[in-house]
Amino acid sequence: MQRHVTIKDIANALNISKSTVSRALADRFDVNPETRKAVLEMAEKLHYKPNPSALSLLSRRTKTIGIVVPGFTGSFFPRIIAEIQNVTEEYGFRVLITQSNGSSEIERRNLRMLEDNMVEGIILSMTHQDDNVDYYRHLLGTGIPLVFFNRVCEAVPASRVCIDDCRMSYLAFEHLIEQGYRRVLYFRGPERIYNTEPRYRGYREALRDHGIPYDERLVCNCRDITLEEGVRLTEESLAAGVGFDAVYAFGDPLAFGVLRALKAHGIRIPREVGVMGFTESTTAPLLTPSLTSVAQPLELMGRLSAELLLEKIEKPGTPDRTEVLDARINVRESTDRNR
Repeated sequence: MQRHVTIKDIANALNISKSTVSRALADRFDVNPETRKAVLEMAEKLHYKPNPSALSLLSRRTKTIGIVVPGFTGSFFPRIIAEIQNVTEEYGFRVLITQSNGSSEIERRNLRMLEDNMVEGIILSMTHQDDNVDYYRHLLGTGIPLVFFNRVCEAVPASRVCIDDCRMSYLAFEHLIEQGYRRVLYFRGPERIYNTEPRYRGYREALRDHGIPYDERLVCNCRDITLEEGVRLTEESLAAGVGFDAVYAFGDPLAFGVLRALKAHGIRIPREVGVMGFTESTTAPLLTPSLTSVAQPLELMGRLSAELLLEKIEKPGTPDRTEVLDARINVRESTDRNR
């Protein structure tokens, strides 16, 4: 295995001191131009590559940021991460990407690993809304800026990029009402997730404003946001004889399960039961029937998250900002009774 060429090798080859080589490579003013030229030529001849870790210790810069997301299932987080990388690469930053698999403990280990690797900032979508707040505060206290996106933390002073989950949930449910649905089965997200409460609140407010009585039998609490969970809850509701004419799911994977279960029972969509998703995936328009869903501006979310973090890194005194982005409802076959 070829040995890594060091500053000492260049110094020995030219019979000069290591400190002179170091100053020449750093383009310091106190190095003779002829010496600098000789050092650069010898560095090229020996195929010298600077040691990134050593440079980081000298400059206290690593030009690296960290990203922590709950998981990579589906297209949601990968699309955001891709845009973050597009922005950070323009500014010469590398990216370390980690996932927590829905575990607060794994998220904390990921954060500690990023801290140990001297990242200059972290972009984060929380796994749990409460468990790691103290560690977020610790990171901020050490001078590592945080930017939260999608699943944000309001308990620490940091920048955030999100949508108005309550408003978009209200509008999603209102769409179902406008299509003539009245008994809407709502698949409520897991308690640990930040977005669960505002989306549930939007559902409740839409019921109230449209004069539809709240029925607790129409609210199902999800354990996970998966196709399998969507199938399970739909099957249980059908078996219990709850009686519903639409299903509004916290996330698209749940809605995929709803579609599968309803079709297995021969229930016509949307004529007999409409299906609404949230956080649109790339699969939504490809299904049969295609899925109506709330689409978030993922690329914009990624770009703003990166820009806010880079701003905090380069100008630490920059005030924290919260960017609330517009989302839209993409109406498709699963709820459109007018087609």
